[in-house]
Amino acid sequence: MGYMNHNEDYPEQYLADILKSVNTIAMLGASPDRTKFSYGVLRVLHETGYNMIPVNPGMEGEEIRGLRVFPTLASIDQPVDMVQVFRRAEELPAIASEAVAIGAKVLWGQIGVFNEEAARIAEDAGLKVVMNRCPKIELFRPFWKPKLHLTI
Repeated sequence: MGYMNHNEDYPEQYLADILKSVNTIAMLGASPDRTKFSYGVLRVLHETGYNMIPVNPGMEGEEIRGLRVFPTLASIDQPVDMVQVFRRAEELPAIASEAVAIGAKVLWGQIGVFNEEAARIAEDAGLKVVMNRCPKIELFRPFWKPKLHLTI
């Protein structure tokens, strides 16, 4: 499979297929702080029906929104479809390797999280990669398109 150009817009179908096909999402950098962007994304994805697994080494055994927090990707006790990353970009290559190791199908870097090396690691292992995007935004993008048949 060829490499995606992560500096360009992703094909809409590529993102739609990912969001339709994944169920279990491990969120690295999940936070219990309601003012944090990661909390809002976790909440929306959870309410949308995704099986969310918060990952935060400092919160092992605690809960965010009633969801058990795991310290690492490797410690998660169920298959993970997508690894979503709220971490610094330089941490992404190591995270990509962990995502590959646990058999994830998608590596998704949040807005601002972009690392070509990480993309190669994941893509070489057959994962789909999205970087510098927010799944919460992408999930609702279809609703923003002007519905031309509606009267305003």
